[in-house]
Amino acid sequence: MGITETLAGLVAGTRYGDFPPPVIHEAKRAILDSLGVALGACRHPTIDILLDLYAEMGGRGQATILGRGIRTNVPLAGLANGTMAHILDYDDTLLPSRLHPSTPLVPALLALGEERGARGPDLLTAFILGFEIEARLAEAMFPAHADRGWHGTGTLGALAVAGGAGKMLGASPEALGRAMAIAATQASGLIGVFGTMCKPLNLGKAAMHGLLSAALAARGFTGPPDILEARFGFCEVFAGGWRPEPITQGWGERWAIVDNGYKPYPCGVVIHPLIDALLQIRAAHGVRPDAVAEVAARVNPYALILTGKTEPQTGLEGKFSLYHAAAVSLIDGKVRPEQFTDARVRDPAAVDLRRRVRAEADPAVRQDEVRATVTLRDGRRLEAHVAHASGTRGNPLSDADLVAKFRDLVEPALGVERAEALRAAVWSLDANGGAGDLARLAAGHPQSS
Repeated sequence: MGITETLAGLVAGTRYGDFPPPVIHEAKRAILDSLGVALGACRHPTIDILLDLYAEMGGRGQATILGRGIRTNVPLAGLANGTMAHILDYDDTLLPSRLHPSTPLVPALLALGEERGARGPDLLTAFILGFEIEARLAEAMFPAHADRGWHGTGTLGALAVAGGAGKMLGASPEALGRAMAIAATQASGLIGVFGTMCKPLNLGKAAMHGLLSAALAARGFTGPPDILEARFGFCEVFAGGWRPEPITQGWGERWAIVDNGYKPYPCGVVIHPLIDALLQIRAAHGVRPDAVAEVAARVNPYALILTGKTEPQTGLEGKFSLYHAAAVSLIDGKVRPEQFTDARVRDPAAVDLRRRVRAEADPAVRQDEVRATVTLRDGRRLEAHVAHASGTRGNPLSDADLVAKFRDLVEPALGVERAEALRAAVWSLDANGGAGDLARLAAGHPQSS
């Protein structure tokens, strides 16, 4: 039996009772965080553009657009909500692949689950299995996949959604394999679009394409049974050098979701160690920005590859500028969504300080690590070493941290009472409720759209 068929059989054969309690709890943490970062961006101009297009296209009212009180068909809901969940760049991240595994999965499975009346355990099962598909493909294909310029969550996410959605639909192993094949031929997403509205669109399209693929497979649409391992198949074309073993070996012995990370800052994850370091220095020494002569940092090479924009011009570009993030860390003493507006990126004080930031790539520095030095005009050198950035597996956010982040993002969109009800509904997914309850609570109000 080939790799694709084996993987599809493992997904089809896994049941909710196969997951240990820590895996279920981590899945609820990921769903809570994903809903929070999506609702935090529900009023962004990117979503306004999509919904303006939807108004012209029409569509059946099967599933909810989060925070907008609007309903459309399942694939278009997945597109809008998947895009929404990545706009702030505040979503969960799995290192070392830098995937945002939950971002296409939660919106897609919530839309399908709402339409299908999926209960909590069904939603959790589909989500955990989709997450596992995505993480295992990443382990097999990275770093070659990203080094070719592919946005991994956009590409791998489509197959993960197809697998998770197929599981929710009760697909056979053969149909699950076809769903992943249909998704594979639609998969896309380029790193070259980072800093524009196209980056979150990559993840919205992964959600939509995965949903379409599962629906087509359920109706008998055909695809090759060996799409992962075939010549000119997914892994060869998208990665070249890839390893088959991680895709299926050791299934069920350990679940990738327990290594998930959650962002405390809404920007590229490879900047987070530097932000941690500079916030520590600022707090410990009361550093004033006008007293800074230079900021120097030894960073992982990917920090410069992915976030090396020296002169960002928009808030979206600022999320991929370690220079801007360093400047606002020292000026503001916090890094929240308001630090990445167009106005903040163009602020003369931020521009002036970021031009005093120097970064050196060091392959010996991990992606969640940094060594930073702030040199003051009086000659003092203030140093900090962050071994594991906040929110990573080595330095995780607590449940209380995640709830605080969730409330900060969701209460402006839904109000305190509904935000609290949504939080409680996520935590109790394994006991009662389901996708429809989450969608109803997260819907918002159409009159404010």
